[in-house]
Amino acid sequence: MDLQALKQRYGILGNTPALNYALQIATQVAPTDLSVLITGESGVGKEVFSQMIHQLSTRKHNSFIAVNCGAIPEGTIDSELFGHEKGSFTGAVDSRKGYFETVSGGTIFLDEIAEMPLGTQARLLRVLETGEFIKVGASKVLKTDVRVIAATNVNLKEMISIGKFREDLFYRLNTVPIKVPSLRERKEDIPLLFRKFCIDFADKYRSHPISLDESARQVLLTYHWPGNIRELKNMAEQISVLSTTKEVTANELLRFMPDGQLSNLPALVPSGNTGQTFANEREMMYQVLFDMKKDVNDLKKAFANILQGQAVNNPVTDKEFYPEPDGSTNFTINTTPTIAVNTPPVQPINPNQPVILQQSTAVEESLNIAEREKELITKALKKHKSRRRNAAIELGISERTLYRKVKEYNLENL
Repeated sequence: MDLQALKQRYGILGNTPALNYALQIATQVAPTDLSVLITGESGVGKEVFSQMIHQLSTRKHNSFIAVNCGAIPEGTIDSELFGHEKGSFTGAVDSRKGYFETVSGGTIFLDEIAEMPLGTQARLLRVLETGEFIKVGASKVLKTDVRVIAATNVNLKEMISIGKFREDLFYRLNTVPIKVPSLRERKEDIPLLFRKFCIDFADKYRSHPISLDESARQVLLTYHWPGNIRELKNMAEQISVLSTTKEVTANELLRFMPDGQLSNLPALVPSGNTGQTFANEREMMYQVLFDMKKDVNDLKKAFANILQGQAVNNPVTDKEFYPEPDGSTNFTINTTPTIAVNTPPVQPINPNQPVILQQSTAVEESLNIAEREKELITKALKKHKSRRRNAAIELGISERTLYRKVKEYNLENL
């Protein structure tokens, strides 16, 4: 079948090479009875691929069942898949057929296969190799003709290395692997998918679909999308209901973004001639620390120059001085010649008792990041007369981040 016709039939949007390759593999393996392992992150549409393979196969007129291995308790999964005999365990008041018996001749889709217990994995391996299984509590061997399609969102090789998944089962399932790309790998498809979800929602509820301006489109492209297509669809429906305007801007869209993911987004406003911008707050902190280090080094150089102008040939640690009758102070450095330094008059003290001055130490500048950040934000707000948009541009952060920082540091009155 032509890829474009296949996409229209199953409502698949996008034209990225990774997606097209996955669809091509699915259409090629569908007419066979080979086991298929579909991998990909949660929410990318792995079950759609399993249904597509079944409906393009010679088994399309027989049963198809999807089983979430992670949703079935460990104590009952054997019974669910292979059936049980009456009295085989507490609560088994009658005999029951399992999925492998009822779906014989069709296809079974085992989602989240990595959650399957090791004992059940051994039973599944026997089914894949011989087509035979035994009900729980029975001794009779039964035959089945079921095609197995498995899916997972974890790395099964890592599960094998820690003893949570059988290596022989992995190679038996992985006859034909299909990797469904994540939404991050299909960035050019994101605006198209978002638009489709908004139109579908508007048709369902007979409303006018929303649209995105260019800045909002950039936010969609830079967001991480950990929930992939499922998350994108949920956000499109949420914005369709709650947005106050039909043309959504970046600032409006940011209201619906999870706070935990905002740090992945770059500043939304252009830098113009206001200097350097930063991709996120972490980079801004790094820049603040770099500037602080430069300031400390400059301070050290200036202090060294002052000391060099007043230093003697021999360095000293402790100094003794005695006040003179005219109010001046005479420094005595151990047994070396005296250096007279005129100072303002001081209160008379006992001339027979020396006063020890410890070696001077430089005043250390505070290196607290929060204080420097608050100081920078305060300066920017004062410079731009509390115009927060201009201050955000000056700081190289988003306006939303600036609002949050202003509230955090109690700077609302600036």
